[in-house]
Amino acid sequence: MALNFTFSPSPTRRRSPPSPVACPSIPLFSHHSQSTHRRISPLITRKIKLGNFNWSPTKQSPEKRKPPPSSFHVRALNPSLPIISPSDHWGTWTALFAAGAFGIWSEKTKIGSTLSGALVSTLVGLAASNVGLIACEAPAYQVVLEFLLPLAVPLLLFRADMRRVIQSTGTLLLAFLIGSVATTIGTLVAFFLVPMRSLGQDSWKIAAALMGRHIGGAVNYVAIADALGVSSSVLAAGLAADNVICAVYFTTLFALAANVPPEREPLPSGVFRTIEIDNPSCILYIGNHVLECDGVVNVESNGGNKLPVLESATALAVSFVICKAGAFLTKYLGIQGGSLPAITAIVVVLATTFPKQFSHLAPGGEAMALILMQVFFAVVGANGSIWNVISTAPSIFLFALVQIAVHLALILGVGKLFGLELKLLLLASNANVGGPTTACGMATVKGWSSLVVPSILAGIFGIAIATFLGIGFGVKVFKYM
Repeated sequence: MALNFTFSPSPTRRRSPPSPVACPSIPLFSHHSQSTHRRISPLITRKIKLGNFNWSPTKQSPEKRKPPPSSFHVRALNPSLPIISPSDHWGTWTALFAAGAFGIWSEKTKIGSTLSGALVSTLVGLAASNVGLIACEAPAYQVVLEFLLPLAVPLLLFRADMRRVIQSTGTLLLAFLIGSVATTIGTLVAFFLVPMRSLGQDSWKIAAALMGRHIGGAVNYVAIADALGVSSSVLAAGLAADNVICAVYFTTLFALAANVPPEREPLPSGVFRTIEIDNPSCILYIGNHVLECDGVVNVESNGGNKLPVLESATALAVSFVICKAGAFLTKYLGIQGGSLPAITAIVVVLATTFPKQFSHLAPGGEAMALILMQVFFAVVGANGSIWNVISTAPSIFLFALVQIAVHLALILGVGKLFGLELKLLLLASNANVGGPTTACGMATVKGWSSLVVPSILAGIFGIAIATFLGIGFGVKVFKYM
């Protein structure tokens, strides 16, 4: 409804125009009468307030009314508004799990296997938030960071029996420890040569996170970054740069191992391989295959695996208990840097104390942890900015390149002085940089069957210790360089 006013001049003497005064009793300044307000002089505004006017309301014709702007027009006027609103919880969770599932599926393709599922999920989340499909910040992201990420850590470490690692890995553990020291020295050299000063306070933090990444795995990278408070864009840029370096590095490892003969000829598809295992209650995880055994392991080259429902539910419940205990200890003891280090310590102690019980929970736990980690990587991408990643990644790429180059030179040089076999050094380096999955894959492909289980255990050992090493060196060393 629009208001048309007819004004009668006052018979009193002319006054000087006072300042405009708002009138709360008359909706003169509502959005329906903005044009009317612009035509009214300060004097008339004053007289309106005093009541010296006559007015008669008239209805605007329906054809002259403007319809309210549609959601499409709102988005056109406000490009920052995402298609999936942050308050649309179902939509946000759908996008996150879809990105995670796409990352897992991508590893079946040539490009996806080269980039890794983690990087694919990160890039999908990054693209989705930057084109306006999902928000850069949403309550669902905080749920992932505060609950789902800590929940994934125990699920990944149910096999972390330190006694079995030390007893079963043998010489490979020595090679792995040499590789861990080589990574530490490589990080110091890289940070000295490439200090990444453009990142500000994130420079030493991302250096510590990449050190943990190249001793343990991606979960350590995440835990250290979370504990030290690395910004989202730097976290995503570091993951992207590191995955490119790792792809080149694994190619280099296989090239160096080209002349190392297999222990036996690689078996064709569909053929079983039998490996004698000392531990009668072992559970072996090779690639996508999880197999329980009683003294003998039958490894099938192809075929699916069934997720044990009871063990998976139990693993999830135990992981919740461990996370609760870790959060309680962190708060009670006043530990800085979040609960992930405490959660890691608790699950390693429990897995070492009760190895049989926890090893039976591992298959279902690892499958769920894989899903949760992929969702986390999608959140890392969604929180980032493409332009920040592009501007940040080159310095991190150069840092990781120097770090890995020094690592490889040291592990091969020192290992040769100790008289270790080349295949042990290459496999240990793979376990350092890639983790247990890539090390196991290399041992299987190359036909080093006696090193399949030790490579898995060495990689798990790295995951168990890398978080503490990365945080310790970051706070005590890199911060003051």
